[in-house]
Amino acid sequence: MVIGPERIRTAYDKVCRVLLDRKTPEGCWIGKLSDSALSTATAVSAFCVFLKTVQSGTKHNLTSEEFQQLESLIKQATDWLLTHQNADGGWGDTDKSISNISTTLLVKAALHLAGVRSCDGGSVDIAAIKQRYGDDQTFSVPILTNAALAGLADWEEIPQLPFELAALPMAWFRFFKMNVVSYAIPALVAIGQVKLHFAPDKKRFISNIFRRLTIKRTLRLIEAMQPASGGYLEAAPLTAFVVMSLSAMELTEHPIVTKGIRFLINSFREGGSVPIDTNLATWLTSLSMVALGDNDKRTIDWLLSCQHRHRHPFTGAAPGGWGWTNLSGAVPDADDTSAALLALANHTRAGDCVAAAIDGIVWLLGLQNHDGGMPTFCQGWGMLPFDKSSTDITAHAIRAFRAVSAAACGGLPSARMQRAEERMFDFLQRTQQPDGSWLPLWFGNQFMPGEANPCYGTAKVLLAYAEAADGRRQTAAEKGIQFLLACQNTDGGWGNSVEETAVVVEALAEYARAGGVSPPVTDAYHRGLTWLLEAVESDHYLQSSPIGLYFASLWYYEDLYPVIFTASALRRAAELGAGVGNPPNFR
Repeated sequence: MVIGPERIRTAYDKVCRVLLDRKTPEGCWIGKLSDSALSTATAVSAFCVFLKTVQSGTKHNLTSEEFQQLESLIKQATDWLLTHQNADGGWGDTDKSISNISTTLLVKAALHLAGVRSCDGGSVDIAAIKQRYGDDQTFSVPILTNAALAGLADWEEIPQLPFELAALPMAWFRFFKMNVVSYAIPALVAIGQVKLHFAPDKKRFISNIFRRLTIKRTLRLIEAMQPASGGYLEAAPLTAFVVMSLSAMELTEHPIVTKGIRFLINSFREGGSVPIDTNLATWLTSLSMVALGDNDKRTIDWLLSCQHRHRHPFTGAAPGGWGWTNLSGAVPDADDTSAALLALANHTRAGDCVAAAIDGIVWLLGLQNHDGGMPTFCQGWGMLPFDKSSTDITAHAIRAFRAVSAAACGGLPSARMQRAEERMFDFLQRTQQPDGSWLPLWFGNQFMPGEANPCYGTAKVLLAYAEAADGRRQTAAEKGIQFLLACQNTDGGWGNSVEETAVVVEALAEYARAGGVSPPVTDAYHRGLTWLLEAVESDHYLQSSPIGLYFASLWYYEDLYPVIFTASALRRAAELGAGVGNPPNFR
């Protein structure tokens, strides 16, 4: 099968034009996250609990206009939720998602609190919530707390979160094997306190006394963590869980509640829905720069402005990393930092970029776990997924190290980077599955067993292997390639989406460029590339899928993902074939 380079170039130019059209005058990409039934429901619950408490006589600090908005938004949101109920009676995280027990329970709680009883929604097994999340209480306890506030669950069923531990120095957190992850301290405190408020453990009298003594101190802690926008992590669910918990404790005048309510009001879209987060602008801009080969100075300057320059109050992260957005609620993390470094790698001869790249590399080095892998936010914080090392983030960091080093950026701790890279590859070797795949953390496939996405994870890891071109690790790479070949659909694509096919085609193109060409690989690559080219030519590539995971089992899709992923794959394909320069009409 022969695919002419002109066809590849034509498709690439088409996708680039679409992507450039979405670029803002400031030089970045904002994107659009999917509407979220879960976010919408938790915002409704927060508003309802707040209003109920205020109506009982407590004071608040909203303006009269803001207060009046609440009832209007509750009506719009409940109408939206009823309209987006799935045929099976439940709700999924997005309008393209299958129903799940968590979102269905949260929607039922919101409708009950709002006094909407025209929708049954099906029965929900409360115990199944705990089973869905296992030892990780980061999301299960907030969900059950929301249900208890709505009268759908008994407070005795809610585990007591150890919020008193938040009164200890943040550097100590890693030594306590808490069942919540590092980003969830505000929920740990607010939900732990509301549980103590309504149902203290009668068998732990001394513990309850100690907990009550830490209430004011831990509240001050999460008040200091609240960003200027009012939204913890720029996310409606986390913010709503905090607001509803404090409101139920009659703290409706507290600044946390006031700022949180305002953030939730501003999060609503026309039509009554709320997205899972405000935006992923930094992440999308980094990925777009790489896909386009973007050298726009506005974009470079914008990305440099997103680097965190101070120790972060939320996780205690050192300066030097990037978060997923330029907004105040972002927290620096390894994946977004690696993406930014890859985007800036070609510009590290400029003074500002050199300093930023060195700071970013040092930040990543300081994050590496003892097992050699990279966690998301905090080194050694815990054993739950988003604080453990993960394959996709580790592979991304390897690529960032290599890209910055290849750009001849002076002042890098090269020997330390080399040792860190060796340990990261050792981690990837140990975490390869028996079938040759690697399982990612931040992306999934709702139709796969365990909702994992091994095609995505394997492709992302293979990019690191191919770019390293290290013969010592060829066996692991070959196993990964064979896994991808075995998973290819009969139509030439992978998985259930444009996004999955694009990342696999990109990995195979880089693998072929690095010398890994064999007839089966060539055939699979050409069939996948043909599928992707036909998707571009028919505009099917514009169809996004719920592939992203916004923390534990919480799905989203992003309108720009299929466009960016396709552009990145076609750029590699063009480089493998006839060569490619910058796309036209940068602006």
